[in-house]
Formats: sequence, structure tokens, C-alpha cells
Amino acid sequence: MSVVLAVSHSEDIHVDLVLSLISHEDIQLFRLDADCFPRDYQFWYGYTPDGLDGELLHLPSGKRIRLADITAVWLRKPAPFSFISADLSQQEQAFAVEETEHALLGLLYSLKCFWVNHPLQLRGAMWKVEQLQRAIAFGFDIPESLITNIPSRVRRLASSSRGGIIFKALSSSWLAAEQVDEDQQLCTGLATTLLTEKDLSDLSAVTELPCHFQHYSEKQYELRVTVIGDQVFAARIDANYDNSNSVDCRDSRVVAKYSPYHLPGEWAQSILNFVRSYGLLYSALDFIVSPEQKLIFLENNPNGQFLYVEQQVPEFQLCQVMADLLTESALCQN
Repeated sequence: MSVVLAVSHSEDIHVDLVLSLISHEDIQLFRLDADCFPRDYQFWYGYTPDGLDGELLHLPSGKRIRLADITAVWLRKPAPFSFISADLSQQEQAFAVEETEHALLGLLYSLKCFWVNHPLQLRGAMWKVEQLQRAIAFGFDIPESLITNIPSRVRRLASSSRGGIIFKALSSSWLAAEQVDEDQQLCTGLATTLLTEKDLSDLSAVTELPCHFQHYSEKQYELRVTVIGDQVFAARIDANYDNSNSVDCRDSRVVAKYSPYHLPGEWAQSILNFVRSYGLLYSALDFIVSPEQKLIFLENNPNGQFLYVEQQVPEFQLCQVMADLLTESALCQN
């Protein structure tokens, strides 16, 4: 029996939908939700001259797997761990998190199986600044970019751009809101934003931490490209930005229309080669297509969301494609 292990959090609907599409008689499904771990799980593992041995048990369901039977892992989203004791001191909590992280990641890293995507490859692919350099190497155009904590440098970049400049978070557009209690949240996010003259007149906040700015790139439309295995799916996004200074189609104030887009063969191959250069088998990438029909790279999201794309372009059947990839790969590894 082959085991497909999905690692995410309990509210990840992507995992719900994809696992529901895997029903092969020779495959057992097991879900590890980090926000319930280790509270709702029991496990043991160790190493002998023959390698890794151990078991993982989900207490609420009674599901149990042997680690040696895991042939495919789908690593989705991290989440804070949960422990049985709710009254740990601050130091006890910090130590518990560190020990659990070492135990879990040590286990995952020890698995010799098919991965979407391996944590080491995810870690290497997440840095948006490095992505820009790599995109150039793979032949993509990029917006002129600046990372700085010097206000005068920001003004210099703005003066060199006819269309203005945008601010874009390097880590997450949630502005770390998900890492603090709700009553401590000052803001729940900031989409990619076109700076106004008023913004440029007071850049004192730039001195506080490194900030990421880019030339605004004129667009004919945008592309959200999803890579699953060897397949490349491109959704064209036509968005109306008239009502705000946001230039991010994910902004709730923006009306966006999604439609299937046929990528020219050269573009599709370059995108696939870019993703493969990180060792990834899944990624979601954002591009602009300029009025001159140039493909402009924005960013690579190695653990990006894809369900919203399927909801807008259901013929892609992305959940089914992911389920098929995990099924076929798990059986091949057995």
C-alpha cells in the first residue's frame, strides 16, 4: 500500500478538494495538519542500519501509517503548532515549538519519495529578489527594481519612471497579520500599490526597514501561470484599476475577469525551465504582457494558491491535475 501524505493546516480547502479526488485502491491518504500537531497526533521514528522506521497516528480518526509506506508528499502551507497544555510559559512554548519543528522537519527531510515540493527546494525558491535575477537569466523582462531603506534612492527611482513606481511587499501582502492575535492586527494586508505624489513627499517610513519598489509596467493584461508537473496552465486577467491606486488584481476593490490563455511555445518552455531550475514540480507565477507583447516577470510563488484560478477558469481542472500527479507518482515510487 502506497501512502500520499499531505502536510498543511486544517482550514486548507485545497487539500480537502484534491484528496477527495484520489480514490485508488492501492493508495492510502494521510493528512498532517500543522496547526493540530503534535496535539492530535502520536508518532515515533528512529534510524537503524537499514534506514528510517516509524509510524504516525492521527488520534481523532484512528488513521495510522508506516513511514516506510509514504511514497508521495504534498507540502502545502505551514501553521503554528498546537500542544496539549494550553498554559505553557513563554520559554516553554518557545522550546516546544523549536523541538517540534526539528522533530517534524527532520522526519520529512528523511523521507525518500516523490515531493510536491520538497521543503529545501521551497525554501530556495521563495526569495523574490533572487527570482528577479534568475528571471533575467531565463530571458524574461523585469521591471526596474529597488530594495532600500534610503528615501532619496526611492525618489531617484520615481524620477526615472514615466509611469511612476509601485510598492510591493517582499514577504507577504498580509503584512504579517496572520502571525499576531486579531486584537493586535493594525492592518490585514496591502496589495501592490502605485505611489502617489503625497506618498513620495513623506518617505520617512522607508528608513525603518528595507522596502521594495519597482517601475510601474504598463500592461495590456496579466497572466497567472500555474505549473503542475509537466503541465502549464495560463489564465489571462483583464482587470479594471480605475477606482484605486492599487495595481494588484488580487485587491478586493478591483474587478478582474479571468479567461484561458494559450501561451506561445517559447514562453511556456521558458516558464517550465525556470520552475525546474529550482527543482519544483508545482509553482504559480505572475506576469504582465505589455502593449508591445513583451512578457514581463513579476514573481514566482512556489506554494501559491490555485483554487481561485480553477474557480474562475474551471476547464483547467487544476485540483484533478494535482490529484493525478500525486496518484501516478505515489504508485510509481512503490
